[in-house]
Amino acid sequence: MKTEEKLSIKIIRKIVFISIILICLLTIGVMASKSEVNYVTIVFPEGYESTVMTSKVLVSDILSENHIIVLPDETVYPETDSNIDLTKTITIAKKTAEKKVIAEEVESVTTEEILGKYVTVTEKIIVEQVEVPYETITKDVSKSGTETKDSVLQQGANGLKEIKYKVKYQDEEEIERTVISEQVIKEPVDKIVQISTKVTSRSGSRSASISPEAIAASVDGVTPKVVKLNTSAYCSCSICCGKSNGITSSGAAAKEWHTVAAGSGYPIGTVIYVPALADKPNGGWFVVQDRGGAISNNRIDIYMGSHSSALQFGRKTLECYIYQ
Repeated sequence: MKTEEKLSIKIIRKIVFISIILICLLTIGVMASKSEVNYVTIVFPEGYESTVMTSKVLVSDILSENHIIVLPDETVYPETDSNIDLTKTITIAKKTAEKKVIAEEVESVTTEEILGKYVTVTEKIIVEQVEVPYETITKDVSKSGTETKDSVLQQGANGLKEIKYKVKYQDEEEIERTVISEQVIKEPVDKIVQISTKVTSRSGSRSASISPEAIAASVDGVTPKVVKLNTSAYCSCSICCGKSNGITSSGAAAKEWHTVAAGSGYPIGTVIYVPALADKPNGGWFVVQDRGGAISNNRIDIYMGSHSSALQFGRKTLECYIYQ
């Protein structure tokens, strides 16, 4: 009798154990089916898309879970109260006649065709180099009422500028360009034109005439070299040059606001134009006629009629146009 009771108890225990295992397996299966994870692609009206991971299957739940609000002028496919379809794609579009037709016929088109309705916008950073135009500066040193002519003191040259852009492309076509930065990598050189009195006769050498118009005419068409020189003044006294006869190294008599002493790098007869002295009697035009023991190639001395005038001129660094 006792043996039969023991067998019954064992049988009952086995049945209970098997039942518990079945219940666990069933529960796990149900939970697994409920927690199935899907990757759903959401396509927006602006043309871009986002892929989200969710265990939801109802369209409205998926949108709510990702904090996406459908505006009144937008429509959703599949509809918000339905489950996602096999394409696992939710498309949000504007309510237009064209989009409605797409929504109605969506069952007969592929996912690629639906996504093809939306364009891709890309951005690129590009760098371009453009020319910076030079400016033309005109200097009028002519006398009123006289016939004039134009002379080019300095040829102009364009500069170069580097511009960095952010460019947007839609289907490989540029739709927007924004400047990010600009940098000048080569400064432009101004063209300088001088208006002077026209001279009908050009007889004699450069140093033979003291007329500023004649000096300017003698170098017409010559492109000058522009330099900055340490400029001072001197006279024909013993203090300035150790002699008082006023005869220059070239053998010519020194002339006020005409003669300059320069280094050996500037041959006798070289014409020098100083724009800062254009208001002086010579209109800013000088001729190299003299030398000096203390005169180097980065310095010139302008001849003055008196020692006091030379002292009053002083010493200054001036831009000079050298015609050789």
